[in-house]
Amino acid sequence: MGKNNKTFVEKIPFSKESLVQFRQNYTNDPSEKSRYLLDYPTVYIANDKYRGKYSVYVGETTDIYRRTIEHMEIDNATRDEWNLFNNSDNSSLYIIGNEFFNKSLTLDIENRLMMYLTSIDNVSTIYNRRTNEQGDYYTSEKLETIFSSIWRKLVNDNAELFPIERHIKDKALFKASPFHKLTNEQKRAKELIKEYVIDCLISYDGKNKLILVDGEAGSGKTVLLSSLFYDLFQNFSSQNTISKLSHLDNYLLVNHDEQFHIYLEIAKKLGIVTKRHPKRVSKPTTFINNRSTSELADITLIDEGHLLWTQGKQSYRGQNQLFDIIKRSKVTILVFDKNQILQGNQYWSNEQLANLYSNADRTINLTNQMRINSNKKTVEWIRNLVDYRSISNIPKDDIFELKIFDSPNTLKKAIFEKNKHQENGISRMIATYDWEFSSKSSHEDLWLVKEKDFSMPWNNQLKAKKGESKLSWPERSNTIYEVGSTYTVQGLDLNYAGLIIGPSVKYRNGKIQFDKTKSKNKNATNKRQLGDKKIDNSANFLKNELNVLLTRGVNGLYIYAVDNELQNMLLKAQKGEL
Repeated sequence: MGKNNKTFVEKIPFSKESLVQFRQNYTNDPSEKSRYLLDYPTVYIANDKYRGKYSVYVGETTDIYRRTIEHMEIDNATRDEWNLFNNSDNSSLYIIGNEFFNKSLTLDIENRLMMYLTSIDNVSTIYNRRTNEQGDYYTSEKLETIFSSIWRKLVNDNAELFPIERHIKDKALFKASPFHKLTNEQKRAKELIKEYVIDCLISYDGKNKLILVDGEAGSGKTVLLSSLFYDLFQNFSSQNTISKLSHLDNYLLVNHDEQFHIYLEIAKKLGIVTKRHPKRVSKPTTFINNRSTSELADITLIDEGHLLWTQGKQSYRGQNQLFDIIKRSKVTILVFDKNQILQGNQYWSNEQLANLYSNADRTINLTNQMRINSNKKTVEWIRNLVDYRSISNIPKDDIFELKIFDSPNTLKKAIFEKNKHQENGISRMIATYDWEFSSKSSHEDLWLVKEKDFSMPWNNQLKAKKGESKLSWPERSNTIYEVGSTYTVQGLDLNYAGLIIGPSVKYRNGKIQFDKTKSKNKNATNKRQLGDKKIDNSANFLKNELNVLLTRGVNGLYIYAVDNELQNMLLKAQKGEL
């Protein structure tokens, strides 16, 4: 399409006088720009800046003049955002036209704009909150090119409100956005869940229901849950024809600091978390401690459900967070991956896991690998290493770079080089938890990951740059000089992951072995009291830790192993000598 892609962006002050002048200027103009802005479907962005932050509304229409007059004269009386835009001296309106615009394409462009704007630090509020993802249609193949041409024009006008695309795509907010276009598998899962939720709430009989969403790392669980949470809030937040489905009391819970802050920020921007409803995104313990079993939530969604505690800890005095949440919710939607359980306070026995799956009222399985941008054989190589503790020759892959390095310093150099060129995202160093670290105990020097002449600080020790303290660990620019652990990267993506496999992972007698005596992760290696027995599940926890780390990279995985036998086998696998 390229040169034939005719995209026009017009910016005017948000006022009736400016709108009238805009129409007069183009009514008698024979140019294509006039035609595409006045006669074709358009997308528009109303925005206002206050104290360095923007409030925005994104919409699409077949008649920009009529629709904007409605916002100014009718919606102004009933909706706060239009009153804000009308009465501000800083508000403006972007009108966007393109030769290929039709109803479906403008809806997709609108949806993509909301996804981008929700991810931008300078945007505090998105007023239009509907999701409009479209299926296949006549001009759908032109979406990517047209959107990029639109965004470039917006960047040229206001880079503060519209940063360049690659910076947005690095954002954890972007990756967890509810406005992502779902795969067919995710769409089917969402519709099945919504239909079942509606049936449960309409005919609620006092029995609380559990929907279990099962999927491996990178199978798109977080995007599905984010989209589902947003849809349930949007569809049922105002009066509905079915009274039982209006003004529902819904919550999203996650027991992971990084993910919690990501969801909270998205929910604030979209008006889900407000001063009146500050706890719609919460940690599990907060939800449990602030709600009785006689005061049921309508729907509770749990991301990273494998991180829920199955014993009392800190201010949680119960025995199983999941069961306590189910007791407080009419419908609980649980995202769960047993292969990401990492420590004793999250332990489920095989019998307990079997009971969890068999007792779920509905089970949804996600099977597609969404994170790793590779061919099938590369994914199989990683799964073979983790699931069967076996190493085979590394397959050729023109998409994904899987590479073994001969030293941690050459690995570090490669990751630093990748991170300089961030067109595809952020690259970081990560490692198994095999070096001392504590965020609580006093320690004058930095906790370090050390191997031979290599040394780097563990995660979250270097002071964040100004304005970056609330960002997730990978997003903070100073973390290129740190090594991340599962505690900072679980649930998040990296462009290239530089993994140091520490001494707790070995290769002996033709198999990967896990040595708990070399791990510094006491949460994984301490025995778990279960009834009158103490259970040692450390080998499985360390396997799951490796699983999480091996599946962080989107476009590449670089590996160095401390154990000599493991390192030698990996190098042989790279040379195709196995």
